[in-house]
Amino acid sequence: MSSFVATAHAAEGISVKLSPYIVGDFFGIPITATLITTWLTMAVVIALVFVATRRLALIPGKSQSVAELMVGGVYDYMTEVLESKNLARKYFPVIMTLFIFILALNWVGLLPGVTAFGTYHDGHLIPWLYPAGTDLNITLAFAIVAFLTIEIAGVVTLGLLKYGGKFFNFHSPLGFVIGLIELISEIARLISFSFRLFGNIFAGKTLLVVVMFFVPYVLPVPLLAFEVFVGFIQAFIFSVLTLFFIKLAAAEPH
Repeated sequence: MSSFVATAHAAEGISVKLSPYIVGDFFGIPITATLITTWLTMAVVIALVFVATRRLALIPGKSQSVAELMVGGVYDYMTEVLESKNLARKYFPVIMTLFIFILALNWVGLLPGVTAFGTYHDGHLIPWLYPAGTDLNITLAFAIVAFLTIEIAGVVTLGLLKYGGKFFNFHSPLGFVIGLIELISEIARLISFSFRLFGNIFAGKTLLVVVMFFVPYVLPVPLLAFEVFVGFIQAFIFSVLTLFFIKLAAAEPH
């Protein structure tokens, strides 16, 4: 599967192509710029979390109080949505990890100079880093994690037979048809999750390239600020949708 790449060159104009930036390979496995960006972002997030949590105090200071207030607010919201402290405690780490990681990837991709460093090949720059959200492989990986979390939540909460009964209902012809529709919609989440995130991030990146090509000095600044907001919204939507689908999966079948 390829990532979409948008580039702008003074001589060639704007080009959008389906091939990813391949930096190298590891035992025949291609290493792309988006994958390196994901690894780097992961390392930065882990380092920041380690630094932020190694000096936790029983009597919190201002920064710790703000962090605890934010985390506590998210946990209380999840408890309210799931109507269960037990479910909120189980799936809070997954939801928060998805949000923080996707947000970090979106914002790192907007940093100045992210696509400026690399190697030249046939007169073209092959960047070492590129926004991860423009790679469908990355967004599909997030979608798979969310999908498996949702299905596991349903099986663990209701049991395999009761949860499977939502999709394979043989009590009536109408129930059987509704079950098949539910099964198709469940599988379709893989596509909707991955393409929603990919489409919005790729569209923002392409728009920035176009604007920087035609109006290189003034207009990109407010547009970049808007993309920072979009990056937050996309991480929020992905996480909240995962949360609500977990609630639906854990609900008793009607």
